[in-house]
Amino acid sequence: MNTLNIDIETFSSVDIKKAGLYKYVQSLDFQILLFAYSVDGQPTQIVDLAQGEEIPPNIIQALASPSVTKFAYNAAFEWYSLSKFFKTPLEQWRCTMFHGLYCGFTAGLGPTAIALGLPQDKRKLTTGTALIKLFCTPTKPNKKNGGRTRTLPSHEPEKWDLFKDYCVQDVEVEKEIARRLHRFPVPESEQRLWELDQQINVRGVRIDMDLVKGALYIDDLSTAALTIEASNITRLSNPNSAQQLQKWLTEKGVEVENLQKETVQNLINDVDGEVKRVLEIRQELSKTSVKKYQAMVEAVGDDGRVRGLLQHYGANRTGRWAGRLVQVQNLPRNYIDTLNIARDLVCQRKSEALKLIYGNVPDTLSQLIRTAFIPSKGNVLLISDFSAIEARVIAWLAQEQWRLNVFNTHGKIYEASASQMFGVPLELIKKGNPEYDLRQRGKVAELALGYQGGPRALESMDKDKVLKPEEMPDIVRRWRSANKRIVDLWYSLENAALAVLRTGQAVGVKGLLFARESDIMNGLDFLTITLPSSRKLYYVKPFLALNDFGKEALHYWGMNQDTKKWSKVGTYGGKLVENVVQAIARDCLAVTLKRLDIAGFETVMHIHDEVVLDVPEHLADLDKVAAIMGAPIDWAPGLPLNADGFISSYYMKD
Repeated sequence: MNTLNIDIETFSSVDIKKAGLYKYVQSLDFQILLFAYSVDGQPTQIVDLAQGEEIPPNIIQALASPSVTKFAYNAAFEWYSLSKFFKTPLEQWRCTMFHGLYCGFTAGLGPTAIALGLPQDKRKLTTGTALIKLFCTPTKPNKKNGGRTRTLPSHEPEKWDLFKDYCVQDVEVEKEIARRLHRFPVPESEQRLWELDQQINVRGVRIDMDLVKGALYIDDLSTAALTIEASNITRLSNPNSAQQLQKWLTEKGVEVENLQKETVQNLINDVDGEVKRVLEIRQELSKTSVKKYQAMVEAVGDDGRVRGLLQHYGANRTGRWAGRLVQVQNLPRNYIDTLNIARDLVCQRKSEALKLIYGNVPDTLSQLIRTAFIPSKGNVLLISDFSAIEARVIAWLAQEQWRLNVFNTHGKIYEASASQMFGVPLELIKKGNPEYDLRQRGKVAELALGYQGGPRALESMDKDKVLKPEEMPDIVRRWRSANKRIVDLWYSLENAALAVLRTGQAVGVKGLLFARESDIMNGLDFLTITLPSSRKLYYVKPFLALNDFGKEALHYWGMNQDTKKWSKVGTYGGKLVENVVQAIARDCLAVTLKRLDIAGFETVMHIHDEVVLDVPEHLADLDKVAAIMGAPIDWAPGLPLNADGFISSYYMKD
C-alpha cells in the first residue's frame, strides 16, 4: 500500500460553521459515522461505523504508517477527526483542496470538480447537503419525528444508503481531482508550510472571556438605550429600519438615496438638531464589531482558546492566508490611549463609567476587540511586523534605487516620496515645518498608486480628504515620474504575459518566469508565474481578449471578487504586479514563520505581515524576533527587510 484516499462523515452537536473544526471535534458527542477509503486508487470501500462495522486492521495500520500517504479534500478535517481515535501523523497527509487552491482553483469539492470540467459521474452528488443536515447535525424534535433529537440510520434506512453512496462518491471525486492535478505538484516547502499552519491552528489563541462577556453585556445595554432614544425622537416603531428612518428624514426635509455608513457620515456634517442626533445614533448602532465578540463565544473551546482562525492559501491568487471564524484579518484598529482602563471597565461591566469616560460606547467596544486575544497564563504576547513590506518588495523587484536607499537607511518612505514628487529637500519635511503637509500627499500616493492606480485610486485612499479632485491627475503624474522603474515593471509584466500567450514560449523578466503549462489530456491549461521562492502563481485557462478599453489583454478563469462566482476575469500589468508583490511578501512571512518555529517560538496567529507569538515572559526577546524577521532571505538577495514590535499582555495595534 502506497496511498490511501479518505472521506469521512461525522456527527457533532456543535455547529461547525460557527464554532470551527476544533471545537466541533472536541465535543463529547462527536462521532465518525462513515469511513470511505480507496487503497492505491482502487474502487472505494465504505465502512458503516454508525451501524457497528469496524475499520479493517490493515487500514488502521496504514493510518499510522509513514510509508502510506493519506489524501483527503480539506485534509485538516479528516486528519484532526481521525486523530481523536487513531494515530495518524500530520506529515503523512496531503490536502487535495490545498492542491487545487495552489493551482488557481476555488475551494469546495463540488465547485472544484465543475471548474476542472470533471464528467458528471466524477462530480459531487447534489443530495449531500440535505443528508448531512439530516444525519450529521441534531434534529429538531417534533410530533412527526417522534420527538427525537437525532436522526439515526434506522430512522431513515433508504436515505442512509444514499448517504453512504454520497460518501463513496466524495472519495471518487477527490481521487480524480488529485489525478488531474498530479502534473502540477505542490512544492515540498509549501507542504511543510501547510503542516505548520495546521499546528498553529490547533494551538489556537487564548481569549479573555471576562472582556468578551462584559462587552456583550454592555453592548446590549447601550443598544437598548440608543434605540429608546431614537424612538423617543422619531416616534418610529423601529428606528433601526432603514425604510422607516428614510421616510422620517424625508418628512424632516432631508432626502437620501440610502443609509449606508458613508452616506450617514457625510450627512451628519450637513445637518443639526434632532436629525443630526438620530444619524449619530444610527452610526453608533452600525458598529458590527460586537459580532466578533459573539463569534468568539461560539468558537472558544473549554480551555478558553479559539482555534482555526486562519485558512492556509485562502487567497489563492497570491497564496496569502484568509481569516476564519472571528476574521482576524479585518479587526478594527484601536486609538484609545488608556486601553487598560477601558478593558477593566468592560470586564467589570461598568457601562455608565465607560460612557462617561469614552462617550461613544459602541466605538469603544469596537476598539477593544483586538484586546480580547491574550497570552497563555504566565506568558506575554510578542507582536512583531514587517515594516512597509509591500513597498520594500516592489522597490526591490523594480530595482527603484532611490526607494531601496530609503529602506536601507532611514525608512521614511512617505517623506521621501513627497520629496521626490515635489522637489523639496527631505530634511524640510518634518513636523513644525509648512512642508510637512506634503507628507500626507506622499502617503496617499504611496498607498494608492503602486499598482497602476489613477485618480480614482487616490480618491478611494484619501480618507482624510487632503487632496482636491482637480489636483489628483497631477499627483499621479508626479508619482509616476518619480518611480519610472515601477512604471516599467507594470508594462514589463503585462508584455511578458501577452508574449507567452501569443507565442507559447516562456519569458523571463525581473527575476520572474512567465510560462504556459498545459496537460491537454486532462483539459488543463495555465499561465504560470514562477516567483523568486520557486513557488508558482497559476492563472487558469488563460486567453487573450479585448478589455473595456478596446485593448488586447490577459484574461483567465477565476473567482470574481464581486459576484463570488467562477467566471472569466480580466487583468493588466498593475494587477499582475500587485499579485506578484503580495505573493513575494507572503513568501517572506512564510520563511519567517518557519524560522520562528525552528527558534522555538510559538505563533498563535498572524495577520497580513504581522506575527503574534505566545511567549514565556522571561523568554520574550523582542530583538531576537526582529532579527529573525529582518534576516536576509536566500532567494531575495538585496531585499531590505526590517521588523519592529512590542510586548503586551493583550493583542493590540501599537
